[in-house]
Amino acid sequence: MSARLCELLGTASVEVSSSGNQLAELADHFAAGTSVSITFLPGDNYRHNVETAAALRRAGFNPVPHIAARELPSRDVLNDFLVRARREADVRRVVLIAGDVAAAKGPFKSSRDVAETGLIEAHGITSVSVAGYPEGHPWLEGSHAIDALAAWRDWGGRSGVNVDAVTQFCFESGPILNWLGELQSRGIDIPVTVGLAGPATLATLSKFGLRCGIGNSMRALRGQIGRFGRLLTDNGPDDVLRGLLAAPSASTAPIAGFHIFPLGGLRKAGEWLREFEQGLQAAPRTAPLDAAQNP
Repeated sequence: MSARLCELLGTASVEVSSSGNQLAELADHFAAGTSVSITFLPGDNYRHNVETAAALRRAGFNPVPHIAARELPSRDVLNDFLVRARREADVRRVVLIAGDVAAAKGPFKSSRDVAETGLIEAHGITSVSVAGYPEGHPWLEGSHAIDALAAWRDWGGRSGVNVDAVTQFCFESGPILNWLGELQSRGIDIPVTVGLAGPATLATLSKFGLRCGIGNSMRALRGQIGRFGRLLTDNGPDDVLRGLLAAPSASTAPIAGFHIFPLGGLRKAGEWLREFEQGLQAAPRTAPLDAAQNP
């Protein structure tokens, strides 16, 4: 079992909506200092995202706003978003996404378009997270998605901004480990934060999995449905984590953190995280798998 990954799990990030309505629940179930990303859904107003970021900062959390490229109507709006985020919430890290709309509302069709403006580094943003897709993306060929991460690595080198990838959630560890191996074989040495589907009913997980284009690991979820025989049983990412913890340390070396998508709500996510950590602490210590294989 990887002690390093166990420690990283204790610092897992989570996310909230831009409405700010979840802050009390967040404070009840996650520790101050936790990094909290703020989603940018179709129709969101960036000023609300900044207000939520400022409230998170005041409450002792580290706000990480999403910037949805296709939702921005102009360069001026992007500039104002960044100015306000830095001034009002001391934001230093953002998540760049294309956005869940087919047509751009302004000049930015992709997250790279936002990055190429130079405004990110000009406003003192020191870290940018981009999306990683271990099971592919409905709009991207697998090779193109990997090439995109190589381009992000190169942009980070030119701009001086730290770049990491936050993965979409999966329902088994195999696709994540295979994807990490592909990154390593291609020399794409950016840190990876592994996304985990927070505990929710199997019906909810299935709905989000289909909406997000989750690939082969949907079969693992269907297996859970068959095992329990009903859709209303809560299911957490325990199996995914155990698979990663048991993997050879070399194969999980790019993992720099974990991010919980609270699909079943913040309370369930926080309670699951504490219970899983307590279970790890109570488990008997054994030699790491890779050490046992390589005495």
